[in-house]
Amino acid sequence: MADKLSGFDCGGPAVVVTRGALVESEHCVCYAVADVDGHLIESRGDIDRLVYLRSSAKPLIATAVVASGAADHFGFSPKEIALAAASHSGEPEHVETALRMLRACGLDEAALQCGAHAPVHEPSAEALAATGQRPRAIHNNCSGKHAGILALAVHRGADPSGYLAPDHPAQVEILDVSAELLGVPRESLSIGVDGCGIPVIAAPLRVVATFFARMSEPERFFPRLALSLRRVTSAMTEHPYMIAGTNRFDTELMRVAQGDVAAKGGAEGYHASAALRRGLGMTAKVADGNYRAIAPVVINRWSALGVLDQQMVDALAAYATPALRNHAGRVIGEIKVL
Repeated sequence: MADKLSGFDCGGPAVVVTRGALVESEHCVCYAVADVDGHLIESRGDIDRLVYLRSSAKPLIATAVVASGAADHFGFSPKEIALAAASHSGEPEHVETALRMLRACGLDEAALQCGAHAPVHEPSAEALAATGQRPRAIHNNCSGKHAGILALAVHRGADPSGYLAPDHPAQVEILDVSAELLGVPRESLSIGVDGCGIPVIAAPLRVVATFFARMSEPERFFPRLALSLRRVTSAMTEHPYMIAGTNRFDTELMRVAQGDVAAKGGAEGYHASAALRRGLGMTAKVADGNYRAIAPVVINRWSALGVLDQQMVDALAAYATPALRNHAGRVIGEIKVL
């Protein structure tokens, strides 16, 4: 395993950004594709070093919420379960759904400690600004996840005010469930602080790819958590708009794949997805953290492996080879896989 402070060994650039006839920038990407038994189908770079999952851990967190009984106790719908696994765009439906989740467990948005940022969806951000309102925590892309964690805390009778701490009962339960799903000892999880304040776990790309593959057969691998994980996976694929939003890659990938792919990206160029009918999982990490390299790599590899057919790839063309435009809207380059 690489030293914690060593650079990523990704085997050279995988994605280039062109301007005219020249390559202007390049991105190195490590990735792993595994089957349900943990066998590598293909990989690139160092897939055994610890890498933070960032928001790609949200399906694991949502599974812990469902498994605790909190989702049923507070009557969460599949859309609300999906939002607990989401990095949403702050569109009105996302905000209203997060508010419903908080109200269901007797809280309001003042309970959120994720911090505030403007909606990712620009029209929603503009509409909010036009009313003279400042962004609030409910607009944070992680507010659904935080609402789910708060529901878990309230359901367990724990003080919700301390829910960000790694030793809070809700976080202890989430970390235990995450270790169980990843098939690693709890003490092996390296823990940092995510952008929204909660504990964030790190694990090798190979390990996380295997977990995402096993989302296709939860009963075989996670008897105690199988039903909960299946509910989270179904919520994600049935409500892809809740997972991200308008013109967002994860939403469009799941919509185009028609229930076959469950996808969840994270910050700093991390992405994980499951090809459910094939029983495959893929994780990818852009070495320089630039997320623009993710969609081309994910589409390229799922296409090569037969998960996405040509019609699906064509429908995702804007993500597979994004055009680079200047401020006048003229195409002057593209982002593409080597």
